[in-house]
Amino acid sequence: MKIAGIVGVVLAGLVAAAPAWGQDAAASYPSRPVRWVVPFPPGASNDIIGRLIGQKLTEALGQQFVVDNRAGAGGLLGAETVARASPDGYTLLLANPGPNVNSVLLRKQPPYRIGDFAAVAWIGYSPLLILANTKFPPNSAKELVEYAKANPGKSSWGSSGVGSSLHIGLAVFQMATGINVVHVPYKGTAQALTDLIGGNIQLMHTTVVSADTQIKSGRVKVLGVAATKRQSVLPNVATLEEQGIKGAEAIVWFGMAAPAKTPRPIIDKLNREVNKALQLPEVRQRLDQLGLEVEGGTAGKFDAFIKSEAARLTRLIKAGALQVE
Repeated sequence: MKIAGIVGVVLAGLVAAAPAWGQDAAASYPSRPVRWVVPFPPGASNDIIGRLIGQKLTEALGQQFVVDNRAGAGGLLGAETVARASPDGYTLLLANPGPNVNSVLLRKQPPYRIGDFAAVAWIGYSPLLILANTKFPPNSAKELVEYAKANPGKSSWGSSGVGSSLHIGLAVFQMATGINVVHVPYKGTAQALTDLIGGNIQLMHTTVVSADTQIKSGRVKVLGVAATKRQSVLPNVATLEEQGIKGAEAIVWFGMAAPAKTPRPIIDKLNREVNKALQLPEVRQRLDQLGLEVEGGTAGKFDAFIKSEAARLTRLIKAGALQVE
């Protein structure tokens, strides 16, 4: 009884002390450079956003937030690096649906699980656009559906890889419209866009930031915005819903994640600083130029959103729109 009582007191002391340790860690955090893993190559939208927010965190917290581009396997390599890292706040992930949700659920044996990460902050999202080769007959998403139904299996639709947001966008569009097109996965958006311009494929989803130059130069045409509202950078392009296509919204989202079991006070501190950065005029202006809809909010909000995205993808898998490999 005495031993049990002593053990109980010790355990109670440990539980009571844990929050204090966390608070101490947060008070001095960061005391050295922080590694922010971007699981995609330099120059992509993930990289641009990571460097923009990372610079503001560096200025606010007095330690370098160093962007580490760890590209490969659709983002899995970089994400696995963070999943296996020490949960101390010094290795973070530029979270993205590809490595955080899509690839995990679409693989029978993923190298990590969704629960291996702790949501920190939701930065925002970019609605996907539907682009077409300039010689492709349809000039709108509505015309595309009509054309594809009259010519089943004769249109090729590129993506940045199996399990990528562009691939999921296609699956969602096919489910919503019932069209039949040929999916052509590439190793990245740039390759798919090059083939779209060259006429090797006819269609693809992508973001404004990835295709801004090609859109402005007229090398591709935009058939619609896969969102509930028009984009300010493309005010004359109608949404899919405006064109009579419902339930086909598709986005690429961005956020900050940490290894699971990272102390809550550190997560809360990072969340506050990311939210402060998102309110800076120069940051808002740059993100607007990228076609990014800023979200922000609590870590809980971001966590709930990720879970809703996982549930949505699970429904697509069960409906047969996507295959687990």
